[in-house]
Amino acid sequence: MSSTSYDSSSEGGPVGEAEEEIAVISSLSSDRSDRLPSTPVTVIKPSKPWSPLNFRDLWAYRELLGFLIWRDIKVRYKQTLLGVAWAIIQPLAMMLIFTFFFGQLAQIPTEGIPSGLFYYSGLSLWMFFSNSAISGANSLIGNTNLITKVYFPRLVIPSAAVGAGIIDFAIASLLLFPMLLYFDFSVTWKLLMLVPIFVGLALLTLGTGVLFSALNAKYRDVRHALPFLLQIWMFVSPIIYPSSIVPQKWRWIIVLNPLTGLIEGYRAALFDRPIVWGPLVYALVFAVILLSIAAYSFRRMERSFAEVI
Repeated sequence: MSSTSYDSSSEGGPVGEAEEEIAVISSLSSDRSDRLPSTPVTVIKPSKPWSPLNFRDLWAYRELLGFLIWRDIKVRYKQTLLGVAWAIIQPLAMMLIFTFFFGQLAQIPTEGIPSGLFYYSGLSLWMFFSNSAISGANSLIGNTNLITKVYFPRLVIPSAAVGAGIIDFAIASLLLFPMLLYFDFSVTWKLLMLVPIFVGLALLTLGTGVLFSALNAKYRDVRHALPFLLQIWMFVSPIIYPSSIVPQKWRWIIVLNPLTGLIEGYRAALFDRPIVWGPLVYALVFAVILLSIAAYSFRRMERSFAEVI
């Protein structure tokens, strides 16, 4: 590796960017310290591994969260010709491939939904989930300089990776509206269900990213196992096919997957289909439980991050 990649004076170099991030984090902390009274009013003690998350501390560092989200977006599309258009191009290209192979050749039914819309709606959700989960899992390893030099709530790092994915998903979703108009789908009250469905998806994604980020910091083979697990997860999710074509004796496997309720609820809200409430409620409850377990596990392993990374 050339020595220039470690030159902190080089514009855009890794060390230069890391020092800039450390300076921003330090300035955020110093701004708050300037407002502190001269006499200490709080005693800082080591937290118990089973203690609940300090949401006030996370809220205090919301500016840092926004900074890291913006940094991830800039790094992702830096020096690209099409920029954020890649957020639309990727699911659109996959939609065309799926439409040809699974819609035209395999003739997999899509329950009366145009195959392009059927695949794009599922792929946009899946790409947000998979890309954000992988980014979140690798986020601690990719921010070693910040973790070992500056104090801030470590949970901010995987949360920023998921936040950047939300922006990509919002851009990708822009193509859905002209497609709905083209195929003459009506606007109904069910579109309001998109909000809780996406909140559930975001919680599920955040829980997955937080859990695997903590595991990846301790066990480095997680980065190799997670993409493989996500490939399996994709095929047991109703992205290529509707769950109605799955034989009844295997249906329980599909229903146990929380993405089933979220994806099919998303399609039902978009295309004015009957909403199956059982799998959707299960998915929302599963997302909350997973995030709670992930936050608890993250808290237990957080104190050793600086030593193992």
